[in-house]
Amino acid sequence: MPSGRDAMDGMPATLSTQLIDALFAQRRAGIPAAIRRKTRLHIADNLAIATAARETSALARQLPWSFQTGGQLAPAMVAFVMSAYGHILDFDDIHDFARVHPTAVTLPAALAAARAGGASGADVVDAVALSNELLCRLGSIWRPIGRGPGSDWFLSQLFGYFAAALSACIVLRMNAENTRSALGLAYMQAAGGKEAGFGVGGNARAIYPAFASMGGVNAALLALAGVVGPPTALDGAAGFFPLYFGRNLDSAQRAQLLRADAWMWSDTCIKPWPSCRISHPYVYAAQRLREDMGRDRIERIVISVNGSAAKLCAPLAQRLRPQTLQDAKYSIPFMVAFTLVHGEVSLNTLTDASLHDAHVLDMAQRIELVQVDTDEPGLPPAAITLYGGGASRTVAGPFNPPDSEDAVRTKFRSCFDFAGLGASAHAAWIAVDALDQGGVGDLLELMRVEPVGQS
Repeated sequence: MPSGRDAMDGMPATLSTQLIDALFAQRRAGIPAAIRRKTRLHIADNLAIATAARETSALARQLPWSFQTGGQLAPAMVAFVMSAYGHILDFDDIHDFARVHPTAVTLPAALAAARAGGASGADVVDAVALSNELLCRLGSIWRPIGRGPGSDWFLSQLFGYFAAALSACIVLRMNAENTRSALGLAYMQAAGGKEAGFGVGGNARAIYPAFASMGGVNAALLALAGVVGPPTALDGAAGFFPLYFGRNLDSAQRAQLLRADAWMWSDTCIKPWPSCRISHPYVYAAQRLREDMGRDRIERIVISVNGSAAKLCAPLAQRLRPQTLQDAKYSIPFMVAFTLVHGEVSLNTLTDASLHDAHVLDMAQRIELVQVDTDEPGLPPAAITLYGGGASRTVAGPFNPPDSEDAVRTKFRSCFDFAGLGASAHAAWIAVDALDQGGVGDLLELMRVEPVGQS
């Protein structure tokens, strides 16, 4: 495609064209070895999380049956189910500044497309690395906080349609023109209102990235079949940015989006605890306080929250006594109370039974909230003060989890153990580690989602 022009109409290049050109150029230049290694670690992490979820979550076990068509799932449905598996436990990776969960969206799209045949493991690594980069750039350029543009959207879902489309297109080895069409078709599906998170009593928040992964695969397959998506999908009069954010990108945002030498997604972290990432600095602070003060001395708990964190505290009565595990993981008050009582936050300890834990519910009733005005992108300050026995103690986050290969491998094995599949963990790790040198057959088998028997 000629630089600076759209091949189909000879007009100046749209933002969609420029974006695809930049990302394809980044791929041609070669993805750095460190980024490829990080990509494989995040693929391993999401594979392990999905394995734990599909073997243990009642919601996950029902998903294949929801989409069954003659015992075989269509590629887009495969992407949906695998993406849901990867996010249901709220344990998947996240870019704190962009506030997106990239790999749970992009890896399922890549693997669903790979099932069509012909893809190499290196194609999958390329797809996840570049589409994660796109997703993190889209989130970062809006600097999301608790208010303003982006605050009422699940950005992983809203931006995920485009990232998943790119991921599938790379694996399907589609050219730039068809990939641009796929972005246009992704735009025609984009959604992701955040009420499933702000509201309480449901569990659909656990699967919101799956809609994006499914939509992205649909977009890629439609484009591959010859459907031409709108080339001005991002920056046209009713394009994505004006429609969803009230304006087109300014020059600085545009330059950030189109960089061909950046790897923003390298700041994405692998979660140590299976709860909303914004709760993590509070979990960290609560663990330190529990060690210093002891839970039996606690009389009052004062939690400082900014605008972003406050959304995980409302409505307060329901957040103090959540009715679903998804609501509990999205509740800062509950997570603080749970951590002060139990210390360890893991798949083994944070379960449905926790919702009825009298000690946790009693601890939650001692919580008071103080809202501060400061709200910046990234994690909240997360200050907690405990009072008891005439003494007080304060600890503040944020908390940056370890991202070493050893830490990832420990989590990987623990997820397989949780699913009762510890004996398979080593082979699974080797399959992911060897992706750049081979095919995807072993990985596709590990991620099999067709129903094989009624749950």
